[in-house]
Amino acid sequence: MSETISTTNTAEASSQNVSHEVTLFAEPVFDIGKFTVTNALINTWAVVLVIIIASFVIRKKIAKIPRGIQNAFEIIIEGALNMADSVTGDRCKTEKIFPFAFSAFLFILLNNWLGLLPGIGSIGWLEGGHTFVPWFRGGTADLNTTLALALFAVVGSNLFGFVTVGIWRHTNKYLNFKALAEIPRKIRKEPTIIFVNPIKFFVGIIEIIGEVAKVASLSFRLFGNIFAGEVLLTSIAVIFAFVLPIPFMFLEVIVGIIQALIFAMLLLVYFTIASTVEEH
Repeated sequence: MSETISTTNTAEASSQNVSHEVTLFAEPVFDIGKFTVTNALINTWAVVLVIIIASFVIRKKIAKIPRGIQNAFEIIIEGALNMADSVTGDRCKTEKIFPFAFSAFLFILLNNWLGLLPGIGSIGWLEGGHTFVPWFRGGTADLNTTLALALFAVVGSNLFGFVTVGIWRHTNKYLNFKALAEIPRKIRKEPTIIFVNPIKFFVGIIEIIGEVAKVASLSFRLFGNIFAGEVLLTSIAVIFAFVLPIPFMFLEVIVGIIQALIFAMLLLVYFTIASTVEEH
């Protein structure tokens, strides 16, 4: 009898010792040399694999007369192009920027939705016998992923600006040496230039700070919304695991679409501004 009680107490103690906390950082799963692979990175790789496979399948089924899934995708693409035109104001410019924006939209959308699938966050192993570590975690619920996406948007828009308007013109948006160089030549005709052009130069420096702020804004907005959604669903599931989480899951599906669309539209705006000459 005493042995039975002892065994029961041990089982209860071991079950109570197992814990899992929703962390801000992605948990490491395994290492490839010195490179640590996290559960969020595995999810991200899965999304990339899905996009690549879907691209090859759709490409093989493309026909001159669209039907079925091709017809549906063409309607989606045409609608997205028209929406992008409302930002760029030029179809020619849209065709240059659209592949980046739409690719980012698909990548973010699938990452947002993949984190909602059953098993994501609940399948894993025990580390040290008491800490539960999931094998998968939503990619955009990891700040590293959203930071990488934000850097792609900001750095990519500036590189796009260098290509479209030229290195000198685009650099002058931030370091306006042109405004300083004009002072000696125009000071006799326009004496006020000695006050106006230094202000133009310092405004450019403020633009550099704005570029850094864009990275922080993009990364934290996306991460905050998706991570908060995962915490909400986890909390609701702890309270009542059946039926109650379903409305919140539908809400997170909508949030996933909205956040992906916001990021893609902002990327369009950044690329469009970068491809516009400062005087315009």
